[in-house]
Amino acid sequence: MTYAPFNLAGKVCVITGGNKGIGLGMAEALAASNADIVIWGRKADDNAEAVKKLEALGTGKAKAWQVDVGEEDQVVKAMAEAEEEFGRIDTCIANAGVGRGAANFGDMTLDTWRYNQRINSEGAFLTLREAAKSMVKRAKAGDPGGSLVGTASLAGIEGAGRNQAYGHTKGGLIAMMNAIAVEYGRYLIRANSILPGWIATDMTEGGQANEVFNTKVISRVPIRRWGEPEDFGGIAVYLASDASKYHSGDTLIVDGGYAKF
Repeated sequence: MTYAPFNLAGKVCVITGGNKGIGLGMAEALAASNADIVIWGRKADDNAEAVKKLEALGTGKAKAWQVDVGEEDQVVKAMAEAEEEFGRIDTCIANAGVGRGAANFGDMTLDTWRYNQRINSEGAFLTLREAAKSMVKRAKAGDPGGSLVGTASLAGIEGAGRNQAYGHTKGGLIAMMNAIAVEYGRYLIRANSILPGWIATDMTEGGQANEVFNTKVISRVPIRRWGEPEDFGGIAVYLASDASKYHSGDTLIVDGGYAKF
């Protein structure tokens, strides 16, 4: 029998923040592997452009919902609609995220703290909760299994000066994924975190344009470049596939070796 775990035909993948950056990089690889793709994003134009790209890949379908993951009613409604339209949710990647720091910790405001918390923590919680409920319902009907993924950050396990609010949300996300892995393994649902390093996205535009940052920081990346959104395609396909059906409760670092320098 041919071993083809990375052919995702028939699997349905929900990716929040899937219209740009790392989320789109993952969505493109999943689509090229024949999965059906559901992306959530706040901007309708970006959603439409992403769907157009995804529809040209693989054999699966692609659809976008305009969702603010910080709004509980929107998350509940969108997950229910995705399940109704596609019949199931096999993988959910809580990828939507924001980043806002301060000149120093002493000057950090509560508004900055809550800005990061609303999307990175509460949004991920709501998204993963609704996906888990869908997967458990399917398991109890005799069809167990599923993959829950949280896009965290190296900031969740390493010191990130002036970014305590952001780092707190990502460290909390890792802890949440570990707890989900323990609680839901009985339904053959696995949960893992992806920890990006320095990736060229809209969130890091300032660093990309800063010669000092590139000289002092990116030069320390052993692979000697910024990461790109497409660098997350392989790990997304693996975690959505049956190849990872016994892989749960892990933190998977994708940083070009930076954390080992």
